[in-house]
Amino acid sequence: MAAEQTHKWIGFDLGGTKMLSKVYDSKFKPLGSNRKKTKAHLGVKSGLERISETIRDALTDAKVDISEIAGIGIGCPGPIDMEKGVILDPPNLGWGEVPMKKRLQQEFDCPVAVANDVDAGVFGEYRFGSAKGVRTVIGVFPGTGIGGGCIYEGSILRGSRCSCVEIGHIPVIPDGPLCGCGQRGCLEAVASRLAVSASVARSSYRGEAPFVQKAAGTDLSLIKSSTLADAIKAGDEVVEQIVRDAARHIGTALAGVIHMISPDVVVLGGGLVEAMPKLFVRDVMTAAQDRVMFAYQDSFKVVAAELGDDAGVLGAAAWAEKMVNGMSSE
Repeated sequence: MAAEQTHKWIGFDLGGTKMLSKVYDSKFKPLGSNRKKTKAHLGVKSGLERISETIRDALTDAKVDISEIAGIGIGCPGPIDMEKGVILDPPNLGWGEVPMKKRLQQEFDCPVAVANDVDAGVFGEYRFGSAKGVRTVIGVFPGTGIGGGCIYEGSILRGSRCSCVEIGHIPVIPDGPLCGCGQRGCLEAVASRLAVSASVARSSYRGEAPFVQKAAGTDLSLIKSSTLADAIKAGDEVVEQIVRDAARHIGTALAGVIHMISPDVVVLGGGLVEAMPKLFVRDVMTAAQDRVMFAYQDSFKVVAAELGDDAGVLGAAAWAEKMVNGMSSE
């Protein structure tokens, strides 16, 4: 068997509430995994130690030695300097600049590729999921924030210094609500799960959402994506209106991206979409088609992600493979 066929890969996804690491064989069949809570307000030093611990525990679960690993792919929120592997001040972590690639290469003594977590998730959907093999795919993943990514002809679209397609920070409401990035009126400030849950909590306080009032009161930590979906099924009309408004904001922001990039497929992922895929696909598609030029109306389709939590971790591992193989062919 050729040496490259024995290579194993590690994927790691740093989400808003969880860390997930998986070990894969050369065909990307999972061999072992480990999941931990991210923990709120975790400092940089403790955060990096927890990342390393999660990776090591995944290796233990897979019964694989680090010497068998050809590369590690890391997906992290926020802008990323992909050449240097540096996280550039992620809005929802508060870590500042973190030399992730250098730190992990020193510890594990193997190549490390660092990408934005949604870029990694969209790459996973492009390689293995709902956008497999298309020329251009845009991904939008609403969660604690709203992440975006683009795969163009098999590679992650990036800018001169860092990752791009930060669709969550497209301004949609002039002088609107304050966003975690410090600006006002960003898409993330009005259409993320956190923003939706905050609006629903206000409605619950006013007695307009009886299901939510009984199930979660006004506690944001209890108003999860599944709670919102259950409230809509139970007949909380104001919750449905808030969620659909968020979907329409996403579709409106997407219209501008479609004019610039003209993707074959738009992939929607994240907890909100997983809980209400039909609603989001329908309303995002309708809003985007209503706002694009006539020539673009039939040029794209909107689909839900297929891989769930595996999109980011699998995409990160596959991106590491692409980067390592690209270096070896130079």
